[in-house]
Amino acid sequence: MKFMKLGSKPDAFQSDGADVRYVISDLATDVIVHVNEVKFYLHKFPLLSKSSKLQRLVIKATVEGTDEVHIDGFPGGATAFEICAKFCYGMVVTLSPHNVVAARCAAEYLEMTEDVEKGNLIFKIEVFINSSILRSWKDSIIVLQSTKALLPWSEELKVVGRCIDAIASKTSVDPANVTWSYSHSKKGMSCTEIVESTGRTSIAPKDWWVEDLCELDVDLYKRVMVAVKSKGRMSPELIGEALKAYAVRWLPDSYDALVAEDYMRRNQCLVETLIWLLPSDKTSGCSCRFLLKLLKVAILVGAGQHVKEELMRRISFQLHKASVKDLLLPAASPSDGAHDVKLVHNLVQRFVARTGMSHNGGFIEKSDDKMIELNFEQESTLALGELVDGYLFEVGSDPDLSLSSFVELATAIPEAARPVHDSLYSAVDAYLKEHPNITKADKKKICSLIDVKKLSTEASMHATQNDRLPLRLVVQVLFFQQLRAGSSNALALTDGGGHACANPIMKDQNDICQRRIPRHPNSLNKQATSLSAREVEHRNSEHRGGSNSFKDQLGGFLLQSRSRRIFDKLWSSKGQGENGKGSETSGSSQSPPLSAKPADVKPSPLPPLRNRRYSVS
Repeated sequence: MKFMKLGSKPDAFQSDGADVRYVISDLATDVIVHVNEVKFYLHKFPLLSKSSKLQRLVIKATVEGTDEVHIDGFPGGATAFEICAKFCYGMVVTLSPHNVVAARCAAEYLEMTEDVEKGNLIFKIEVFINSSILRSWKDSIIVLQSTKALLPWSEELKVVGRCIDAIASKTSVDPANVTWSYSHSKKGMSCTEIVESTGRTSIAPKDWWVEDLCELDVDLYKRVMVAVKSKGRMSPELIGEALKAYAVRWLPDSYDALVAEDYMRRNQCLVETLIWLLPSDKTSGCSCRFLLKLLKVAILVGAGQHVKEELMRRISFQLHKASVKDLLLPAASPSDGAHDVKLVHNLVQRFVARTGMSHNGGFIEKSDDKMIELNFEQESTLALGELVDGYLFEVGSDPDLSLSSFVELATAIPEAARPVHDSLYSAVDAYLKEHPNITKADKKKICSLIDVKKLSTEASMHATQNDRLPLRLVVQVLFFQQLRAGSSNALALTDGGGHACANPIMKDQNDICQRRIPRHPNSLNKQATSLSAREVEHRNSEHRGGSNSFKDQLGGFLLQSRSRRIFDKLWSSKGQGENGKGSETSGSSQSPPLSAKPADVKPSPLPPLRNRRYSVS
């Protein structure tokens, strides 16, 4: 920190209480200067020799027959006036970054210019500011922060603008020329300085300036960052890092502190400023997590719609990089539930539209001479699918979530984003568990989202034991499990247990099931473990007892529970349906009887599952 000493005489100012200041001297004082609520008992000659303003005030008081001068609204108050008075007496005055702005504004008010006396106070302060303050990184920040209490004087004297320009220029210097401490507020380390020497082994990081600027008030910070960006030397990533650091420094973590009445307006101004300062490049600079946090704060503090719109536009460029926790945005109205599902639906729609994806999973042409390749967008598309399904699982437990909101969000992504339906099944199951009283039609509607052909073996086994699912869906799962098991056994008999898949449908399904997908319910893994153990036991008995009937093999594959009872009922009722009596599942099964040998099972002639009709519900 830089200092400047003026004058040589010892300090002779004394206090008499909190509101009286006088000079110890052999001569009696002949003028009383009132600065706000403080009285200064002084001598006319030293004051009038350096201040044009005091000359006029003293002459006016003499004409009025009084020796008292009143100065209201003095910049810097009594402390700044005392600095000027000591300078007039030639007493020692120490200028520092903390008081130099107040002294400069006070000297300007008193008109202590070169026209009155050479080497007057204004001249000396300007030399100190230009030669020392503006060359120091830390001192420039301190001075800039002190200017806020002295507006509009500090603005008119261009102290604010000069400090901002000096700070912005220093942020773009070569880090190799920076003597860097982690922060001037930590560990008592020396301040950051810009130097010319090189050859040091420790080089400051590119963001060495970020933390220090966090000490500025939001309006000054905004002006500094505008100046930094205008120079065009700072990357969007560094700008985004600086904004994130400032948000962490000033935005409270707790909900109560964020929406407190005393700080609501301040927090609203802060988040609007940060959004206004975001890099112009919408695809870089700030992470999706940071943008979503800003959006959450903007919702809570009631920021303007244009602010939220700008954030949503930026988030839509990188929505696939978000996490489920980041998307749990609070609803604007309590009647809409705990989370704003409509806003997330809007973000998903924007992302899909931006990537140019059609709803059937392909990509549409975005220009006349260019097509977006599938491989280029495949990774972000799959990530979006996992994100949406994970989000649906989390919000599915909200009792106030409407079925329409759930279905609209689930169908907002194209088929290519969801090659496996395990996560979607988990989300549907979570919704059914939390909403057990929904109508039969609504349950059918939400379960129609699940494609049983895209369920893994593990999820299929869980579904067959799930009492919350409609019977129709369970039958579809069981039938496809039979089809899959029959194809595997037929292949084992013809190819001697080879692993090549002759059925293209089953090969695609196996490839899909091998994808790594998130499984949310813990019970799913536990049941899969139990089922796997039983399957191993069944295979061991198969080696000991030879090849059994298909019904026996299927019995080792399924648990002795709801699914087994449904299968037995299906096969036993088949004959009744042929005699015209009908049954609950008549017309729903064209599969061979359970006594058929595995070699006789031919799944390929079966009609597609989607064209089959069921009378069960």
